[in-house]
Amino acid sequence: MKKFLEEFKKFALKGNVMDMAVGVIIGAAFGNIITALTENVINPIIGCIGNPEVTGFVIPLIKGQEINLGALITAIINFLLMALVLFMVIKAMNKAMSIGKKKEEEAAPLTRKCPYCMSEIDIKATKCPHCTSDVPKK
Repeated sequence: MKKFLEEFKKFALKGNVMDMAVGVIIGAAFGNIITALTENVINPIIGCIGNPEVTGFVIPLIKGQEINLGALITAIINFLLMALVLFMVIKAMNKAMSIGKKKEEEAAPLTRKCPYCMSEIDIKATKCPHCTSDVPKK
């Protein structure tokens, strides 16, 4: 049992698990913000077009049952807003990450030209894979 607890502690305290837990908590809180935006801003704007309350848009069925299309529309709007915001955040993060990588790539080229056949070869190559010539180190 001690070994199991030690392994679990090692797993739970890894950086990736903690990062994921923080991400889930922030995601849940952000979901509440998106829901509030949809219910308090977007639904009233849609309500101006026709139905005053989107969530109240229901189709009555027999025996008192009803299909609540308004709740479905609200959930779809919430999903689309959340997907849009996540897309923009991930796009911004990827752009920020690529800025540092571009500088590293420009500073250290990974290939060079063979002086005999002018083919692209690895910067560390001592023999050209295309013409099999011995390539002097730079």
